[in-house]
Parts: sequence; C-alpha cells; structure tokens
Amino acid sequence: MSPVGIFLRGLLMGAADIVPGVSGGTMAFITGIYDRLLGSIRSFDLAALRLLLAGRVRELWRHVDGAFLLALLAGIATSILSLARLISWVLEHHPVPLWAFFFGLILASALVLLQQVGRWTPGRVACLALGAGAALLVALSPAMGLGGGLAGVFLAGFVAICAMILPGISGSFILVLLGMYATVLAAIKSLDLLFIAVFALGAACGLMVFSRLLYWLLHRFHAATMALLTGFLFGSLAVVWPWKRALDWVVDSQGEPRPVQQVPILPAEYLQLTGDSPQTWLCLGLAVFGALAVWLVHWRWGGARPS
Repeated sequence: MSPVGIFLRGLLMGAADIVPGVSGGTMAFITGIYDRLLGSIRSFDLAALRLLLAGRVRELWRHVDGAFLLALLAGIATSILSLARLISWVLEHHPVPLWAFFFGLILASALVLLQQVGRWTPGRVACLALGAGAALLVALSPAMGLGGGLAGVFLAGFVAICAMILPGISGSFILVLLGMYATVLAAIKSLDLLFIAVFALGAACGLMVFSRLLYWLLHRFHAATMALLTGFLFGSLAVVWPWKRALDWVVDSQGEPRPVQQVPILPAEYLQLTGDSPQTWLCLGLAVFGALAVWLVHWRWGGARPS
C-alpha cells in the first residue's frame, strides 16, 4: 500500500472525526486499513519498549509499522487542520445535506462489507443483529451523568477511545451520552492539565486493551467479527439520518444548546416541526454521491476477502 494511499485514508478519517456522530474508525474500516491499524496500535507493547530502551530505533520503527502510522497521522492532522472550519461551518449552516452525504456513504459501506462476511450462518446473522442493535441503543439512549471524580474522567477516556475505533460509533457522541462532552471541552479550553492527563491515560489504556481485543477477534473469528462490525454500521444509520427530532439537550462549553437524544423522522414531519425545507432532492443526490464515493474507494483499493 503506497504512502499516498495511506495519507488519503488519513484525510478521510480526520474529516469523519470532525463530525459528531461519525467515527474515524468507520473510514478506516471501509477503506481496508482497519486490520492493519489495529495491528500497528497493538504493536506498542513490551517488545517495543525494550527496543526503545536499547536504542534500536530502526527495529522499533519496523515493529510498530512506523511508516504506515506516520502517513496515516499526517493525513488525519492535515484533514483536521484544513477541513475543521469548513466542515464545522457546513454542519452549523447546512447540517441536513451533510448528514445525507454521510448516510449514503455509511449505507453503501455496510452493503459492501456484507460481502466480506462470506457464507452466512445463524451465528453470523446473530452477530450482525447484535451489532446493529447495540449501535441503535447507543444512538437512541438519553444522556447520563458520569460522576466519580478523576476515576470518572479516566473511565470516560477509556470508553470514548474504545468507541472511536469502532466503526459506526463516535467517541465524541459517547462523551455526550456520558455527560462529559462539555466538561472535556472546558478542561481542554482552560488547560486543566490534571484532568487532561487522567483523561489521556484512560484513553491510552482503552486503546491498548480494546485494539488487542478487536485484533484477536478479527484473527480468530474473522467472519463473525466482520458481521458484528457491519451491524454497527447499519445501526449507526440512525445517528446520521438527515432528518431528526431532538428529545434532550445539553449546553456546550460556549453556552450553546446541543441536541443529545434525537430520533429519526420523515422529511414531511421535519418540515412541520422546523418550518425549514427538508431539501429532499438535494439530500438524495448527496446520499447517492456518498454511495458512489464508497464504490470508487472499494473499486480502487478493495478490501478483505470473504472467509
């Protein structure tokens, strides 16, 4: 895989991470680098530490797949730095068409990935249903308050990073559900170093533990795990459905109301509730465009073969 291809995948992951409700893990999954990404994260182990302490930098670089991580992180950083303001502006002023684009992208991704499951068995169908049900439960859950002081901060970082590398589930959305989104933003804004350090420690521990679990599952039970992860994508369609009605709100660090619990509605009901045009045809066109983009990526780079 060329560095340019990896960099482009990083661009897609960074763009997805900017949008609340869309996971960078989804982009890694649909562009065929998910398994390699998990393996690279998993390689930060005691062997890597021994190589570092011994000063064997070249061997350490190969051990952690450094060239892959460097190109990917460069793409993610470039995307966030260059597209953050644009996507944030579109999300604020034209959210419905943007969600429609992501809906088409994720729906087409899920359909493509169904082919990688191979022969369907009752167990694999159950995994697909379990993944879809879990993602729907997360998407439609009300917000909760996570207390416990610094222990709660550690747990929030642990859970959020696990969600972030799962396709279909957004880490920022999990923070909203845990009641920690505004708190984390405020801590970053005020440079609360103790809070940030504990949160980062939780995220690092979660990443090390969960990446190993997923890597093991993908190599021991590949088809069933693919069915489960594809189910997550199908379930996440409730999050990116363009027309939604808010059931609950929180106030972010800027004092602005932010919807937390939302349910999908039809375009006609959206028009009645908001008075705004549902832009149905534009949304349909963007959804188709998103689906075609997935087809192009799949045709160009392909993915894992069925098993």
